[in-house]
Amino acid sequence: MLLLSRTLVSTLFTRNALLALISILFCSTAFATGNGEQLQKLDLTAHWVGPASLLLFFLAYLLVMGEEFTHLRKSKPTMLAAGIIWALIGWVYVQGGMPQMAEVAVRHNLLEYAELMLFLLAAMTYINAMDERYVFESLRSWLMYKGFSLQALFWVTGVLAFFISPVADNLTTALLMSAVVMAVAGSNKKFTLLACINIVVAANAGGAFSPFGDITTLMVWQKNIIATNGAITFWTFFSLFLPALVNWLVPAAIMSFAVPKGKPSGSNNIVEMKRGGLGVILLFLLTITMAVGYHNFLHLPPVIGMLTGLALLKIFSYFLMRNGEVHKTTDEDQEDLGSPVPFDIFRSVARAEWDTLFFFYGVVLCVGGLGFIGYLAMLSETMYQGWGAINANIAVGVISAVVDNIPVMFAILTMMPEMSMGNWMLVTLTAGVGGSLLSIGSAAGVALMGQARGTYTFFGHLKWMPAIAAGYAASIATHMLLNSDMF
Repeated sequence: MLLLSRTLVSTLFTRNALLALISILFCSTAFATGNGEQLQKLDLTAHWVGPASLLLFFLAYLLVMGEEFTHLRKSKPTMLAAGIIWALIGWVYVQGGMPQMAEVAVRHNLLEYAELMLFLLAAMTYINAMDERYVFESLRSWLMYKGFSLQALFWVTGVLAFFISPVADNLTTALLMSAVVMAVAGSNKKFTLLACINIVVAANAGGAFSPFGDITTLMVWQKNIIATNGAITFWTFFSLFLPALVNWLVPAAIMSFAVPKGKPSGSNNIVEMKRGGLGVILLFLLTITMAVGYHNFLHLPPVIGMLTGLALLKIFSYFLMRNGEVHKTTDEDQEDLGSPVPFDIFRSVARAEWDTLFFFYGVVLCVGGLGFIGYLAMLSETMYQGWGAINANIAVGVISAVVDNIPVMFAILTMMPEMSMGNWMLVTLTAGVGGSLLSIGSAAGVALMGQARGTYTFFGHLKWMPAIAAGYAASIATHMLLNSDMF
């Protein structure tokens, strides 16, 4: 559940897009002490610390966007920038005799990060455990074994990407489906390109209507937002199902006319799940249920349910490890009990996307620091009152095609503009699916550019951007039409 570097971005910024980006990133926040008293923050926008912190963040993000060329992991510059920004803020507040104010502010940001980080760590561990049990590999081999035509494979991989990503995540789903495509497509580069675009759009759309499908959706769910016409619950996000479906179906239908005819050769190799694979799947579904139940019925953070489910997986892994593994030989009637390889759950924990999790820390602390500096009351007013909530939320999706949607969504949640439930769902939708407009706009797109290097490219994706933009516009119209009572 994770985000990768953005490449070629420097050539894509226009003056208006940059102004829009600045207006979304710099948010101000209100913090309270333990007795409920409001903190009086210093306005540092005119102090040299303000511009310096702003410059640090943009330099760090430029390094993030250039990760493919520098090979510097994206977490490193953002974590360093976060530390320096808060050091500058702390220094100013110490000089002003108010060190506790900066301390309360940074602890507030750390608490928000901790909830999301532990939630994602539990989810990533489950995904890695299913991968280790060959759950995804068995699905891939089954698809290859069925010997679908290219047209059928185009639609099957799209449907699976749309419905798997709400439970797993768009990155894992995209990598799984693209592995199927590249295994059966062979040298057919045209089909590989179209299928990869279709998978990226479907995976991003599927992740938009479920709190488990995308980090930005999870952030909105965990924020416990009370909109102007009701509270946003777990089930509220499913109002985006049809808009998200339209977001994928429109470009898929357009691209399907260009899919070449033919039927690739299938594979006779069927990969079976390892022992305990089905148990891991069932425990993951139980864990999701517990996360929802803890949040909806017990009014506790959903991360408590996720960590409780992770404990169940650890106990389940204990029994698997005690019994060892059973490897089938070429003789299907016999089993080889020699050289057992135990299942160790901590290997799955270690394989979590730690770079993404630490990148997330850097982003949360950087944006939180810029907000605490006081950059945004005026820019927030310009965007959500000057442009209007609907126009601002549509612009968020366009911006997220260029800039990572995590800092964009965290800035909005920190800003917390007063909006209707319909507008909160609109920004959830646009931030989730807007990344499909460009191949660099989502983790799924960036990952597939690496996996299908030379075939699925930035400009290959860009060629079909009008079709994807049509789906983006259609999904917004569908949401405003079907969910008009939310606005």
